[in-house]
Amino acid sequence: MSDTLHQTYDRAADAVVELGNQMVRGDDSIDVWDVASGMLAGAVQYWLFARQPCDNPSCEACEEVITAQRRLRLLLAEVEQMAEDADSYDLHRDAHTGAA
Repeated sequence: MSDTLHQTYDRAADAVVELGNQMVRGDDSIDVWDVASGMLAGAVQYWLFARQPCDNPSCEACEEVITAQRRLRLLLAEVEQMAEDADSYDLHRDAHTGAA
């Protein structure tokens, strides 16, 4: 990923995290899981909007997103990679971690 793309990616990710923090800051009645799920729903909608194929059904550049199923596979693969790369993916509190 080029430096410019990496900076754009980081700014977008940081903005989403900050928005979530702003929404729950100072209000203990807000369920952080609900906020996170709502933010994910919005991110999925935006991702799908941004990955729409063009009007040319034989466009080679759109081949990987030409159907809803292909877009979903691409989205799930991207989400899985992001989750595995996240600092909070594998926590010491996870049920599968042992204590020696």
